[in-house]
Amino acid sequence: MNDVRVNDAKNGRMNDAKWDRRIHRASELILSYPFSEEGLHYYGRVATFQKNVCFEIQKALANSPQISSDRPLRDELDLFLLLPRFPEFLSVIQQIAPAPLAEASGALAQNGPAAWQHVIEDFWLGEPELAGSIGDADQAQSSDRVLAWMFLQPYAEYLADHHEIAAVDGTPSTCPLCGGKPAVGVLRSEGDGAKKSLICMLCAHEWTFRRIYCPACGEEREPQMAYYSAPEIAHVRVDVCDTCHIYLKSIDLTKMGLAVPVVDELATIPLDLWAREHGYEKLQVNLLGT
Repeated sequence: MNDVRVNDAKNGRMNDAKWDRRIHRASELILSYPFSEEGLHYYGRVATFQKNVCFEIQKALANSPQISSDRPLRDELDLFLLLPRFPEFLSVIQQIAPAPLAEASGALAQNGPAAWQHVIEDFWLGEPELAGSIGDADQAQSSDRVLAWMFLQPYAEYLADHHEIAAVDGTPSTCPLCGGKPAVGVLRSEGDGAKKSLICMLCAHEWTFRRIYCPACGEEREPQMAYYSAPEIAHVRVDVCDTCHIYLKSIDLTKMGLAVPVVDELATIPLDLWAREHGYEKLQVNLLGT
């Protein structure tokens, strides 16, 4: 029992550090990328709330056993833990979010617990993805899914941190733990080159991925795969596939070791604009809808 408590305390400190790095990086990048100031301020406030939710989850589930590698992460859904925290989340979003999402949050708050449970279960038990720009399809449904996504992220990340990791065969294009799409790629030093991995949009699990391979269509012919970057944002690149015309941004930590991939991805909006102007569609939108 003492070992369990020690490990839980250690995991709690690691979780705090993870969220603190994201919040600090968002503030830091405002100075470098003033064009993203509004979005980064908003993300910082969302991440602060998510950190607090993660802390509460950590306390509530402190003595829970590690999740077996044989059990899919999304088989776990503790509504008794989550639902009581949803009204506060909606209240916070009403105060800090851009008008469309704030209005959607207010409308959902008035619909009551049955509607909240439906929104949470629809996202968690369905396909946890949001392709294209937020609001492109049915606005209400799209906004509800964004709200569920933001709310469930700290819960999903907690589960991923307490899930046994099994060996993965091949090159999965979706998260081996929860099935979510990748939100961003990461390049890290390995030998004389760089090793690539992907980070899940929901649970933030990171898994190894092939350098020349499209996570959308499986294209692996090198002439069909390319990447583009801008000198002023040299550590972030746009990986594109000219077969399916899908793109995903990757953060090169060999060029900027202090980068926090999920935050630097949010901040580099000009690269998204460039990609869309050139006919590419993003594999997975981020919390800012870009």
